[in-house]
Amino acid sequence: MSDPRTSWISLRSPELEVRIDPLGAQLSAVRDAQGRDYLWNGDPAIWAGRAPILFPIIGALNDGQLRIGERRYRLGRHGFARGSQFALLDCSSASAVFRLHSTAETLLMYPFPFRLDIEYRLEGHTLAITASVFNQGDERMPASLGYHPGFLWPLPGSDRASHYIEFDNDEPAPIRRIDAQGLLLPNSVPTPIIGRRLRLDDALFRKDVIILDSFTSRRARLCSDNGPSIEVDFPDARYLGLWTKPGAPFICIEPWQGITDPVGFSGELTDKPGIFLVEPGASHSFGMTIGVRTA
Repeated sequence: MSDPRTSWISLRSPELEVRIDPLGAQLSAVRDAQGRDYLWNGDPAIWAGRAPILFPIIGALNDGQLRIGERRYRLGRHGFARGSQFALLDCSSASAVFRLHSTAETLLMYPFPFRLDIEYRLEGHTLAITASVFNQGDERMPASLGYHPGFLWPLPGSDRASHYIEFDNDEPAPIRRIDAQGLLLPNSVPTPIIGRRLRLDDALFRKDVIILDSFTSRRARLCSDNGPSIEVDFPDARYLGLWTKPGAPFICIEPWQGITDPVGFSGELTDKPGIFLVEPGASHSFGMTIGVRTA
């Protein structure tokens, strides 16, 4: 059996090497100059993802149905981009652009002609990622975009118990949770963040993802008491998800433009919380940067 990793695209700087899988245009490896890994390896026995791109929805749909007027469409959690083969549009030693077009198959799940470009650009210790969706139809297109990178926890050379996520600002606002079907519960709950810092513990994730829907920070740092750190910048995120499976050796920091359906939601896609609308012939872009600090 052939190894799918042979098709992965490598980008390099003096500080980092990153690799991207055209299947899903998914960031699949991040290594420093010493060859140490910072990204989860996608072990399917635990979680097969590494850093999937979420489009055209975030999370789950109530009853698994997307509603447009009188029509209903079946669409799985987080949409179809993460399982779609992207074309490599452009590539150099430090940048690459991947492209996905709507097809007859996607139109059966999401009835809008689109083009989705994912650009990766590596400079020094920082990787910039930009997702751009283009409306190629003749009516307004509702959509969501999201990032789902899973970073190693613990980071190289660090102790798991010493890790925390630190924000630029104090984040006292309540958080949101989901039910067993992945739908947004109606009531907020007190945040586990103390000041700027969330001390990581598996118990935080026994009720699945932590969702921030009211925050002021535009950066989160995955740190340990001593060792390397990862900075995730999300200048345009409307929501932020923090997730792992309790006991798993990764933690996801997920900037989103969109969110899962609320419990009992029965409205059209255009009414779904967090949805943005793209006019015919227009585009919408959403960026994230990942910086690795080895010292």
